[in-house]
Amino acid sequence: MTEYLIKNGFVYDPIQGINGDKVDVAIKDGKMVDAGDVTKPTIIDATGMTVMAAGVDVHAHVAGPKVNVGRNFRPEDKLFNAAAGSGLKRMEGGFSVPTVLRTAYLYARMGFGFSMEAAMPPLYARHTHEEIRDTPIIDQGALPVFGNNWFVLEYLKENEIENTAAYIAWLLNQTKGFGVKCVNPGGTESWGWGMNCETVDDVVPYFDVTPRQIVSGLIAANEYLGLPHCMHVHGNSLGEPGNYEITLDTLKIAEDYSPQNDFGREVVLHNTHLQFHCYGGESYASKSFESKSKEVVEYINSVDNISYDLGVVTLDETTTMTADGPFEHHLSHMNNLKWANTDVELETGSGIVPFIYNPKTFIAGAQWAVGLECGLFIKDPMRAYITTDAPNAGPLCRYPRVYKWLMSAKARDDMLDNTLKYGDKIRERCYIGEIDREISLYELAMMTRAGPAKTLGLGHMFGSLKAGLEGDVAVYPYNPETDTDDPEKIEYAFGNAAYLIKGGRMIVKEGEIVDMGNKRTFWVDAKVNENPMVERDIAEKFRRYYTVTQNNYTVEGHHFVPNPYVIEVDATR
Repeated sequence: MTEYLIKNGFVYDPIQGINGDKVDVAIKDGKMVDAGDVTKPTIIDATGMTVMAAGVDVHAHVAGPKVNVGRNFRPEDKLFNAAAGSGLKRMEGGFSVPTVLRTAYLYARMGFGFSMEAAMPPLYARHTHEEIRDTPIIDQGALPVFGNNWFVLEYLKENEIENTAAYIAWLLNQTKGFGVKCVNPGGTESWGWGMNCETVDDVVPYFDVTPRQIVSGLIAANEYLGLPHCMHVHGNSLGEPGNYEITLDTLKIAEDYSPQNDFGREVVLHNTHLQFHCYGGESYASKSFESKSKEVVEYINSVDNISYDLGVVTLDETTTMTADGPFEHHLSHMNNLKWANTDVELETGSGIVPFIYNPKTFIAGAQWAVGLECGLFIKDPMRAYITTDAPNAGPLCRYPRVYKWLMSAKARDDMLDNTLKYGDKIRERCYIGEIDREISLYELAMMTRAGPAKTLGLGHMFGSLKAGLEGDVAVYPYNPETDTDDPEKIEYAFGNAAYLIKGGRMIVKEGEIVDMGNKRTFWVDAKVNENPMVERDIAEKFRRYYTVTQNNYTVEGHHFVPNPYVIEVDATR
């Protein structure tokens, strides 16, 4: 395998405390090594460029049934940006819901090496893995959803943590899943009966369990197993004015828990797309709706066992999709656009609605501000990660634009003064106008590499240039000494990596994709003690309720996971 030596670049690696120093970066046999350990390397001259570990995306919707429905029922989404294949690349298309090929190419151009699919319905895990298989270049994992699963609801009603953990371990094995995702706990199951759970103490009909019990129980089960990633929650009442109080109630549930794992993870709860959960007021009217990001992030700053990602609104036409079925139904009545909805037997539900975040409206502008505030108020950037909840708050391709807004007060002021129609009102109802902080390149590396890798329990592989880690390196055409005067250079550079090396293979060379890499699927194999009760419950539910047999449920074999990377966890007691 080719050896590489990257010289003369400005290197940013928070794990090693390297902050813009000109340090040689070396790769040998697919791993990071000390510069003196390479003998006949290919030299990459990174003069005037920024060098970081490849990016790690903690939360995006890029594969699976709802993503594919989004592609199918939005042909207009790919009318104007389809590109013919050239060289190794095949035809790509799609804006908010890109094809699997475009997804991979976008990640490569942005210098990313790993992406976590954020919500996998277990019943459709086979479909999800087929799409992951067909997405080249990037390593991926997928989070099965548990927050409305009948097994989980029944076990946690009785506070049966060990049974819940045994079921989670079984499901991760069956679906080749990576961790525990919880979407609108109890609310989506309630939606099956035309209801919702709007607070953490509402009762799920027919199960007599509350979101508080579900969140608490899933955190406990996650730590019982010692999984690499913490419990990953999308809380109740997403997108609703005044929901910040429910968000705080949810976050405070984590106060009773501490991390129990062997992967260096220091948090027990990850609150995804925090922007959607930081609203004050009683309605969407401009006289009522307001940002409460400061109150929420101040609480997170006061504890050390919670992480989150931003979910920044990018002011685009996009396609919303979530396992929060009642929210999507509500959204479809707000904008009167087409709506897709499904119920996944015994497990979850979903909804999909196109949406336009119009910069000429107050609410869209305020949402844009709230998302950025969530990134600017954090004291420890190792616990706050940059996402757009792609495609919900904005397309995947907009990550570099979000970087620009976070790194440049000038760019934010330009938006408030010249793009957002209600800029003055947004300054009144949000905090964005009083924040002059600018995220540094060092902090950007924390929020897009080191931090996400650590919280996913993958810090021993990704997020740093430290010797022994995966040979994943991105080089960007951005000079921190001369390019700081123009925010547009940030967006261009981080959307057009000059080089991407992944696993020791050159993926992007001088801005062109030249290799499809050695893509892997990450999943967690958790070993637990035999549990006859859970085994009996699984067999019974498949016999009585499921429309498929266990043989047609399990993800196994080369067809679904051709190149697995298995992380083993031993939770036997």
